[in-house]
Amino acid sequence: MEESERVVVGLGSPDDAVVYRMENGTLLVATADFFAPVVDDAYTYGAIAAANSISDVYAMGGTPFLALNLAAIPSDMPPEIAAEIFRGGMEKAREAGVVVAGGHTMDDKEPKYGLAVIGTVEPERLLLKGGARPGEHLVLTKPLGSGVITTAYRAGQASPEALAQAVPWMLRLNRDAVRAVHATSARGATDITGFGFLGHAAEMALAAGVRFRVWADRVPILEAARPLADLWLFPGGTAANEMHFGQWVTFAPSIPEEVQMLLYDAQTNGGILAAIPAAEMDRFAEACRALDQPFWEVGEVVEGEPGIEVR
Repeated sequence: MEESERVVVGLGSPDDAVVYRMENGTLLVATADFFAPVVDDAYTYGAIAAANSISDVYAMGGTPFLALNLAAIPSDMPPEIAAEIFRGGMEKAREAGVVVAGGHTMDDKEPKYGLAVIGTVEPERLLLKGGARPGEHLVLTKPLGSGVITTAYRAGQASPEALAQAVPWMLRLNRDAVRAVHATSARGATDITGFGFLGHAAEMALAAGVRFRVWADRVPILEAARPLADLWLFPGGTAANEMHFGQWVTFAPSIPEEVQMLLYDAQTNGGILAAIPAAEMDRFAEACRALDQPFWEVGEVVEGEPGIEVR
């Protein structure tokens, strides 16, 4: 096998991680991600960043097993704070069954933390952004709103109670969501992170050559996010998402602008968006119940010009 043939998913695809075929046929999944703090508590920040990094392996249908720390630590940061960031990441990785075996740290003015993660995936369980097919149902496993909530909180315009609505979802691993997807024959999925719901959904629709029909009133949104959206306290990434992906998205005239922006809102460790065959929705729902995994049916895959229509 040629070296270039070993890269099953690489730079030519919009997918969430690299997939590499080993000599024995094993598929390795590799990814890396890190970002600046989204919450004040160092331990929670480390745990959220680790969960977010690991999520890209889940989004490919894989099982993560090994990780390396990636960190930028200001030279004047108290050592006990840095230690809490690493502890949060280590314990979240342990929850996912991932061994953190080393890493790299550098000096920077702003702290940043995340992981490089390696996992494996069986060929028949590989999930791709281009795997959606007409007739399938779109499901989402976490509510939106973490971007506007964390941005408003850092600006002093959201309460600790508002932040408390977002933190448990950002901390939640996407492991069980993908286990439920694997209970079906679904092959199209991604996780909702920086490009927001509509950005990542657009990537899926374009990669699959299909059209997504989304019902805006069925997309789950954290209650604390709605008044902050009314005040237009979105992160810069949300506006960038609208500018880039808007060319592939059409909205019904009745959908308010603040709701449109919430659908573009840049998320941290958001949920899994998957396309589930219609005949297997009951099986998916049963798996979610068994795993105590929430989900919302938010749309459908149809034939037509690749893109998204939001009704």
